[in-house]
Amino acid sequence: METLNNINVIFYLAAYLIGAIPFGVVFAKQFAGVDVREAGSKSIGATNVLRVVKEKDPALAKKLGAMTLAADALKALIPLAVAAFIFKLDVSALWGMGVLAVLGHCFSPYLGFEGGKGVATAFGALLFLAPLNSLVALACWFVAAKLLKISSLSSLIGLVGLLASFYLPIPVVFDAGSMSPVVIIAILVVYKHIPNIIRLVNGEEKKVV
Repeated sequence: METLNNINVIFYLAAYLIGAIPFGVVFAKQFAGVDVREAGSKSIGATNVLRVVKEKDPALAKKLGAMTLAADALKALIPLAVAAFIFKLDVSALWGMGVLAVLGHCFSPYLGFEGGKGVATAFGALLFLAPLNSLVALACWFVAAKLLKISSLSSLIGLVGLLASFYLPIPVVFDAGSMSPVVIIAILVVYKHIPNIIRLVNGEEKKVV
């Protein structure tokens, strides 16, 4: 029981369990009456919410896609802000929370340890922990998305931009002194994109239109 009284452990559990909330599934079911796990790419993220709901109601699809994107990012960012500014957790604990939030999204206990790709949740965590680096990643994603119109490839290009940005003279607000947490997050995101990577190699990955 002593372990459960440790503030870091409590926040680690909270980061994982909050990060695991499948907002895409909840929003699509509640407002559009569809299960995104059974249609489109079967992902629970914003892109698949947009794709699946668009078949029924294009206007609603845009709203639910935006809601999912925001919620998936904020479920990492808000707990981190609370931990940092109210409970004054140290930098290593904050990065641990960031990793666990992404892990929760990718392997959600609410979905039988299935989950999404982790991109929006990773962005939410990194936007708080390393905002300038995150903006570099966002710029890379935005350019790739506009030119290529392939969500998965744009996300992976954004991820490469993120990793590269840590070798630039950019100040990291919560500097962990190590690339390890960022690399772990990157590995999780790439792992969840393996089916997309295979489709990209085979020329079968669909564009977002």
